[in-house]
Amino acid sequence: MQIRAGFVGFGEVNTPREFIDGRCQFAADALKKAGVELFCTAPVSDDPEGLQAARAVSELKQYDFDALVICVAGWIPTWAVIRVIENFKHLPMLLWGQSGWYEGTHFVTTADQAGSTALRAPMAAMGYNFKYLVNFKDGQPRIAEAADYLRAASAAAALSKERIGMTGYRDMRLYGTCYNANLLKKTLGVEIEHCDLMEVQELSQKVCDSEIAGAADKIRNEWDIQGTPQPGTLENAAKLALSLKALLDERKWNAFSFCDVDGIKKLMKFAPAGAMALLHEIADVVTVPENDSYGTVTALLMKLLTGKHPAYLEFYEFTANSALMGVPDYVPGKLVEGRITVSPKAFGSFGEGLLNISKLKTGTVTLARLTEDGSGKLAMHVSLGEAVAPPDWEEAGWTPPAPQLPSLEVKFDYPADEFLAKVAGQHYIIVHGDVRNQLREFCAITGVNYIA
Repeated sequence: MQIRAGFVGFGEVNTPREFIDGRCQFAADALKKAGVELFCTAPVSDDPEGLQAARAVSELKQYDFDALVICVAGWIPTWAVIRVIENFKHLPMLLWGQSGWYEGTHFVTTADQAGSTALRAPMAAMGYNFKYLVNFKDGQPRIAEAADYLRAASAAAALSKERIGMTGYRDMRLYGTCYNANLLKKTLGVEIEHCDLMEVQELSQKVCDSEIAGAADKIRNEWDIQGTPQPGTLENAAKLALSLKALLDERKWNAFSFCDVDGIKKLMKFAPAGAMALLHEIADVVTVPENDSYGTVTALLMKLLTGKHPAYLEFYEFTANSALMGVPDYVPGKLVEGRITVSPKAFGSFGEGLLNISKLKTGTVTLARLTEDGSGKLAMHVSLGEAVAPPDWEEAGWTPPAPQLPSLEVKFDYPADEFLAKVAGQHYIIVHGDVRNQLREFCAITGVNYIA
């Protein structure tokens, strides 16, 4: 995802222009180094005719960007700023007050924070959607925080254009995987489109034998298979993965959920774990099973925000300060330590599938889940944890020898009861690294209630 922002600086007409120009250029260059694509106009002063404001508006309107940076590099009468930014009120904005500099031991300021503090309350009263950020005297410029906000703004813009695919609805008659389509569209703009498994079945009839054989060979050659699959197990996985990729390509979906237990397993007579693991190898897509609507939106958001591939994990057990999280089916290969490892397994009455039993990468992880907060708004529950290799364990019900499911023990730096008091479902989306600030900024921009 490209981070795209407009950029305009401000400084009072009587302030020497080189002081304004230089610090605005420094801030712009720092944002570019942080990965932001900037569309800049020259700094604006309060010339009586408003010619500089008009010029800035004209130049910025030539570009398409997701947020506007208001770089306050000195005192500036409020009207000059509003005259520019009122033309972009539909966008999130970063009101960023710069700071002075030293000449030897002598500190020099252009009253940057007189300008920025004069703007904050009027902008709030006028209904602007903005973040107020001030560089502190004697501190480092707050580039990372500024870039996090702009990244979140671009993620919000990208998500609002997305359509998520889903076959079926409310797998296993679960309540926690349902969603409010109107609320989702109103708040985030993203839309979930539904289709029937019959469409997948019809597409599967068009997959040629050579494609199926090639995908099955990919599994044989690139994965570690523990045990001997029954005839047709690899081919079933390959055929379903290719059918789903054809559906995603046709509909231009970048995220997908599906009816698993009451859908593919029941109607197609085999577990789709191997097919979903393969789908992640041949398509750049995020998926969450069991018609998990809000979980899939969360996963797509995490990918847009971070550029990393997220995964869903579900809770199996808790200790006083940790959670045992795993999946009874598949994980994306990008989260696996080493090669993807699968085992041909059946569970209960379901036919054999390729269960993913890979080891997952450890390290710092962010857990998140979108939900509804009971007051008619969307909320996002977010937590940080340290993921370590889990102890030996098994889920009862698998054909022996019972597999060690892909799993992690996620340790919190607070009592697990605090997490459980806010837990929003059995599935949470994880991504490696600490992305809490980006998620917090996203929630502030979109009006989602951030829950920590």
